[in-house]
Amino acid sequence: MVKKTIKEELSSTTYPGRGIIIGKTPDGTKAAIAYFIMGRSENSRNRVFVTEGEGIRTEAFDPSKLEDPSLIIYAPVRVLGNKTIVTNGDQTDTIYELMDKQNTFEQSLRTREFEPDAPNYTPRISGILHIEDGDYNFAMSILKSDDGNPESCNRFTFAYSNPQPGVGRFIHTYMGDGNPLPSFEGEPVLLELPNDMDEFADTVWNSLNEENKVSLFVRYIDIATGKYETKIINKNK
Repeated sequence: MVKKTIKEELSSTTYPGRGIIIGKTPDGTKAAIAYFIMGRSENSRNRVFVTEGEGIRTEAFDPSKLEDPSLIIYAPVRVLGNKTIVTNGDQTDTIYELMDKQNTFEQSLRTREFEPDAPNYTPRISGILHIEDGDYNFAMSILKSDDGNPESCNRFTFAYSNPQPGVGRFIHTYMGDGNPLPSFEGEPVLLELPNDMDEFADTVWNSLNEENKVSLFVRYIDIATGKYETKIINKNK
């Protein structure tokens, strides 16, 4: 697989939708996460990320303009012990609650499907990072309709044990703009990652389409200690 730069990949389309990047810094000391949201409608663009416990949630920037909260207000990031969960919807809570009852990441997601937003049937994308005693692994998932047919749900999980330093995996909801929006295809894209969290955040944010980008969450977790740093960028201020 060809390794791409963040700028090259994110600027290649005006509307990748919502996206998750997970990987490891080049020096091998940090786990890296990025989650971004974009929007085409006023309702989708009327959002910000705010912290909630060790994770984040979305909320309306202007509550008076909030129309339908069902698919846009949720907790994208939650922490369960030594596991960090990141998703593009309320399946974050499903994963958290069922893994807390000893289900696996895959078992938890088998209770969910793609979003009920015909005709797009937006894929549900999810990631989980597990850091324990200096060991680090992660997995990513996508639940999508079968080529736009809502009668069938295709489920893909990609697991990465002892991930390589300096690279991340990128999965997102759409292949680009369109009507209906075309769902992501293939396995997560291989991206180059930097050691510096601010550089990572700035590169992701500046590479997203200016009109459509809404919010970005970035976190670097020290693999040896589990301590983390977080950065949030909101277009609405």
